[in-house]
Amino acid sequence: MSENQANGTGAEETGGVPGRAAPEVKAVPDTVSAAFEDFMQAFEAFKEANDERLSEVERKLAADTVTRDKVERINRAMDEQGRLLDQLTIKKLRPPLERAGGSTAGGMGGAEAAELKAAFESYIRRGDETGLRELEAKALSAGVPGDGGYLVPPETDSEIGRRLASVSPIRALATVRQVSGAVLKKPFAPAGMASGWVAETAARPQTATPELAELTFPTMELYAMPAATQALLDDAAVDIEAWISGEVDIAFAEQEGAAFVSGDGVNRPKGFLSYPTVADANWAWGSLGHVGTGVAGGFAASGASDVLITAIYALKAGHRQNAHFVMNRRTQGEIRKFKDADGNYLWQPPAAAGQAAALMGFPVTEAEDMPDIAADALSIAFGDFRAGYLVVDRTGVRILRDPYSAKPYVLFYTTKRVGGGVQNFEAIKLVKFG
Repeated sequence: MSENQANGTGAEETGGVPGRAAPEVKAVPDTVSAAFEDFMQAFEAFKEANDERLSEVERKLAADTVTRDKVERINRAMDEQGRLLDQLTIKKLRPPLERAGGSTAGGMGGAEAAELKAAFESYIRRGDETGLRELEAKALSAGVPGDGGYLVPPETDSEIGRRLASVSPIRALATVRQVSGAVLKKPFAPAGMASGWVAETAARPQTATPELAELTFPTMELYAMPAATQALLDDAAVDIEAWISGEVDIAFAEQEGAAFVSGDGVNRPKGFLSYPTVADANWAWGSLGHVGTGVAGGFAASGASDVLITAIYALKAGHRQNAHFVMNRRTQGEIRKFKDADGNYLWQPPAAAGQAAALMGFPVTEAEDMPDIAADALSIAFGDFRAGYLVVDRTGVRILRDPYSAKPYVLFYTTKRVGGGVQNFEAIKLVKFG
């Protein structure tokens, strides 16, 4: 908590609780533990504001607009803190861009680094290129500053930034199989073995033979072919070749993640939301069962969380043991407001950094490819994805470095073959907002 927060400076007064301000997205904390502490503080503020909103609803049958806005603002702040926590956790796993001998990624000593930094600042502040011309670091096209300009000195930042990527976590939840061919065929017995009771000396007639269904999972091809000049690869202060490889790998992860959720199966994996769905009471093999909220595009006004309980117990006990809720952050933001009859919040924050939040005791996985709440949208999935969904990998990511076909550019022809689909239709249930 900052000094201003501790003293109540700049805080809003809501609901008779002076000195409590809606949390803001703070500067990037230095450690994962600091980010986790900020996240927990935001959750406590959210509970306080939402309790006030519910109290107003009970007293006046409607919440004050200011209170509602405050709840939504805190909800968004929690999303930002959660994403920041995830980024810091992942960043800890990345090695620093450092070379042998203790030098920086640019391979320069202290005097050279100071000279480059001064020249770079002159260029940034005054447009003076004189110093940088003498210490030129080649860019995407060595002769065109607009195609990359002068690379930032490594002391400023040795890591190339990128936009925020929302990579679907379905691969982490599903079963993954490596194959040596183009297609994986999987036999499955939708019904178990037939059996029956008999007397000690009675005849034993042959029981019915179990029927098998064949599930087919073809692998589809993803490709990318970025290019870079040889001068860039030779002269850049960072390992551009490794950077391109990493960027392509992340781009592939984004593409396949979206396909695992909603892919149509044409030149891409088939997502679990693309299979036929029926009301769970009429469920049959080959489709996914869903339970409805009873309201188009929203939760029921009374007993809003009942549909979540129905979805949980629509799943067989054996699958419930390994089940996860899957939804996007906006849907999760709505569910954060739900409380049980004793006033306890159904959504609980992670117990420690790196762990998942929980909803009614089950882990919550945030997948941005899940649809938003809308009329007839299937915005929440609950199930044992390890049993229910199969990801098929033909190989890993393959990169062919081609310095000959498009001189002076070096091409990086990158391919990946992956497929996916539902392998057990009773292991996943959906919540339909209709």
